[in-house]
Amino acid sequence: MSPRILSAADPAAIAEAAAVLRRGGLVAFPTETVYGLGADAFDPRAVARVFEVKARPSFDPLIVHLASAGELARVSPTDDPRVSALAARFWPGPLTLVLPRQPEVPDLVTSGLDTVGVRVPAHPAAHALIAAAGTPVAAPSANPFGYVSPTTAAHVAELLGRSVDLVLDGGPCRVGVESTILSLATWPPVILRPGGVPREDLEDALGLSLEVAGPAERPLAPGQLLKHYATRTPLRILRGPAGHTPRPPGRVGLLAYGPTTAAAGYAVVEVLAPDASPATAAANLFAALRRLDASGLDLILAEPCDEAGLGHAIMDRLRRASAPRGADDDSQS
Repeated sequence: MSPRILSAADPAAIAEAAAVLRRGGLVAFPTETVYGLGADAFDPRAVARVFEVKARPSFDPLIVHLASAGELARVSPTDDPRVSALAARFWPGPLTLVLPRQPEVPDLVTSGLDTVGVRVPAHPAAHALIAAAGTPVAAPSANPFGYVSPTTAAHVAELLGRSVDLVLDGGPCRVGVESTILSLATWPPVILRPGGVPREDLEDALGLSLEVAGPAERPLAPGQLLKHYATRTPLRILRGPAGHTPRPPGRVGLLAYGPTTAAAGYAVVEVLAPDASPATAAANLFAALRRLDASGLDLILAEPCDEAGLGHAIMDRLRRASAPRGADDDSQS
């Protein structure tokens, strides 16, 4: 059965969704990255429902969303001057900072770690919801664990149904890939997950080079497992443009980065960026993967893209989606 879906542009819907959060319910809501499955971050029972609905392992921590940077002290005691500088430049926006946690943050949110991931989303509906609820909101992506993230309210309804108390429909997500996660809890800082803020921008802001952490069996932040964001249909990344590689037998779909002349013979072709823009490709990535996954294919082939800027996040998602079945945890497939 489908969940209740209300327009995120309706103040009455925001007020109702905030009331659902305050009484321990779950609300799926739009952000600029993907749709989140939100619960009151200080309500352990509500947070436990998030893990249950997603079939998410308890060792994978959640991100806490704030209405503004001014609320940071509620979840982290940090006085790191880098936080203020990064917040001024990138918040609200698709950047999550991993910081020391306040003891009041439930262990389930942080998976028992002494750090917490925090961000201020840029979508006006997300801001309005968190402000109206009066509490930080713990929210992973609103989909079964390990599957392709949702970028529309319809995706959420299809994937989670009535297990969500309410869905706020704010239209398609503008960025389309999850937030970049930067840990300031170590020296030097490290990017735990590429995402909507390019590494180059963070390096410019911090004045230093940043490494990107590899997959982790015990993640310090979401999206670090080897296999994640995965289609049920096997996916393979090509070494170059599709026209340079023989098409395998069977019913094969193509995820092309830009306009292609190699569509012949493919059962379905999805073009991520008709304008060849990385921002367009990122915004279209998950929806295109979902359409290919629903097309009854034997295999999806994905063209690679340049890894500068948002291309790094796109290739990160494709690599995790193409990891062998059974990698990390069977619950992801």
